[in-house]
Amino acid sequence: MLMENMFKIYVYEEGEPPLFHDGPSKDIYSTEGIFLGLIESSKRFRTYDPNQAHVYFLPFSVVMILHHLFDPVVRDKAVLERVIGDYVRIVSTKYPYWNTSLGADHFMLSCHDWGPRATWYEHHLYFTSMRVLCNANTSEFFNPRKDISFPEINLKVGNITGLTTTSSSNRTILAFFAGKSHGLIRPSLFQHWKDKDDDIKVFENMPENYPLSYKEMMERSKFCLCPSGYEVASPRVVEAIYAECVPVLISEDYVLPFSDVLDWDKFTVRVSVKELGELKTILTRIGDDDYEALRGRVRQVQRHFVVNDPPKRYDVFHMMIHSLWLRRLNLRINA
Repeated sequence: MLMENMFKIYVYEEGEPPLFHDGPSKDIYSTEGIFLGLIESSKRFRTYDPNQAHVYFLPFSVVMILHHLFDPVVRDKAVLERVIGDYVRIVSTKYPYWNTSLGADHFMLSCHDWGPRATWYEHHLYFTSMRVLCNANTSEFFNPRKDISFPEINLKVGNITGLTTTSSSNRTILAFFAGKSHGLIRPSLFQHWKDKDDDIKVFENMPENYPLSYKEMMERSKFCLCPSGYEVASPRVVEAIYAECVPVLISEDYVLPFSDVLDWDKFTVRVSVKELGELKTILTRIGDDDYEALRGRVRQVQRHFVVNDPPKRYDVFHMMIHSLWLRRLNLRINA
């Protein structure tokens, strides 16, 4: 309640859509646009008086900058440097707040793979500001002390209703994954388990005329495999939670969303790349009682990953705001 009653966010109004104050609301980067909109429309947390703010939001969209300005032939990645650098210079010249804290009480939000790259070009944005990122990779200098890991949610058509599944006990498949074989981890998963075992269903594409859809496969599986691809984050983690399928996390250097308050070991299984050959043994060793406890906790945390408009207490929007609140408190203590 203290956070809800006190915490205020100032959104810089400079910049025009579509590069600013706008973003995608469907597909794999949907949360970038949805949450930009929810912050700007929030009556509880947004303030129009910068002197009353605890944090300041830089409302640029990495997805939209790349969509409108990045030439796939020329591949000039410096477009991010020019747009974001100019924006920081504008707000730091017009307002005193960036220079007062060197950007420490400012934040940006991005679910694009290049979200971290977008901050490389501004020293304080990269090293000092709070970065809300889906691509929360410590090997790319994601810093959990100041940065916030945000879940990647694939809203294929932008619909936020009916995301979660009614509990089903008819889970006859031990483990399931369907997705492209890219990155450093998935090829090893395919090598060990694609077309190798009837209990562990691993597909690069769901077969045509298969009796169950992708979503139905998750709802019929006890465990859903969530390997990193090109980047550490995967929307399958949230998809598994929605389906009450226990996520099996197969990643390296990934800071899991909301780890400040969620104990992921209570409702997931972690398997290292070296252990992939023993995957079936690891999963079958989990007894029925332990499995039901895991799935019960998956059901309990569902509400923290659901998107609501307007937002509701404890949903994914409030979890992100709470993560900002915690880091701002630490900033006050350490100032």
